[in-house]
Formats: sequence, C-alpha cells, structure tokens
Amino acid sequence: MKNWWHYHRWYVICGILLIFISINLIGNAFGWFKKSPDIQIAYIGEAKLPDDTVDALKDAFASIAGDYNHDGDVLIQINEFVSGAPDNSDVDAASYRQASMLTLMADINDCESYFFLMEDPEDIQREFQVLAMPDGNRPNDTDFSTEGKVFQWNSCKLLSGMDLGNYTTTLPEQIVSGSNQELLADLYLGRRCFYGERRSDYADECSRLWDTLQGGLN
Repeated sequence: MKNWWHYHRWYVICGILLIFISINLIGNAFGWFKKSPDIQIAYIGEAKLPDDTVDALKDAFASIAGDYNHDGDVLIQINEFVSGAPDNSDVDAASYRQASMLTLMADINDCESYFFLMEDPEDIQREFQVLAMPDGNRPNDTDFSTEGKVFQWNSCKLLSGMDLGNYTTTLPEQIVSGSNQELLADLYLGRRCFYGERRSDYADECSRLWDTLQGGLN
C-alpha cells in the first residue's frame, strides 16, 4: 500500500479535487448552495433602478419582514423588468419591451414574485390581470381596474418614513444622484393573485406583511 500510495497519491488528490470542483459547479448551477429569498419583488418600469436604490429596497423590506424560510437570514430579491431600451442601444424599443414582458410573464407563471413595484399599474393589470383584490383573491374576468389593489409608495407611512439614503448612478456623460425615497415616491406597490394551486413561496407570510403595509396608509 505504501508503494502504491507513493506512485498514485497525486492521481488520488487530483481526483478528489476534481470531484469537489464538479460538485461546486453543479451545485451553483442548480442553486444548491444559495440561500433562497424570503420575499421576491418584481420592479416593472421604463428604466433600471440604480444599484443603491435596489439595495435600499432590500434593506427596507428586510427591516419589516421575517425569516420566513428559517435559514437565519432575511433575504429580499428584486426582479427587475425594464421596458425601455438601454441608452445608446440600437435595440428596437418595441422588441425590447416585448422581451421584458415575456420574462415578466415567466415570473408570473412561475409564481416567483409576490409583490409588484410598478410605474404603471394600470398597464400591468390590463396586460396580465395579476394584481389581487383587497381581500387577496383574484379579480373577476372583466375587472382590469387597479382600484383597491395598489397603493402609492409615498402614501404608506411605514415605507415612506424610512431613511433609505441616497443613490448615485452613471448615465452617458454624467453622474446623477438623489434621494432613494424621492425616486420611489411615485411608484405603486401591489400584490399578486393566484389562478391555480401554485403559489409563491411564503405567500401567507407575505400576505400578512401586505396587511401591515396597508395598515400604515395615510
């Protein structure tokens, strides 16, 4: 055995390292080693949110949410669906919007995002009829309104009263900065409804959080 080990030890060591590398690659590909989010929020707008604002959003919801999956962390995931073509891009605006809406449709079908942060909730409801009634149920087939289904960010004392700091982002030939609260103030928040048995992860906990936010409306 000593003689065998002397001539084969590097093959064994390299083999073990390759096994660990393979496990790591496969695990990362399938998300085995990533913590799952407690809440997923879909942002739907014309332009991408600054990174500082995304971080502020995560911190805001993490401060009022709970560790729903009991993994020791409160993790908030922001899924961005941007309909405007990037600056200095030759991409056709209509094609870019269509691609964004297709990825949003996949998110809706897979019940990933529970909350929706939107620039134009009327457009989203006309397109997908995904926003829940005040009691959380689905609207009837002819109801494409947003009344009672959304509220504006700055109308919620719990959210608008938080210190979310400032953002800085780089646009073509200029650096822009401002208040995260001011950037979020005119956006609308809604929650999704469900049309089948499939539901978002931790939907009951998210529903209770929605009730808390509703209780803080001006």
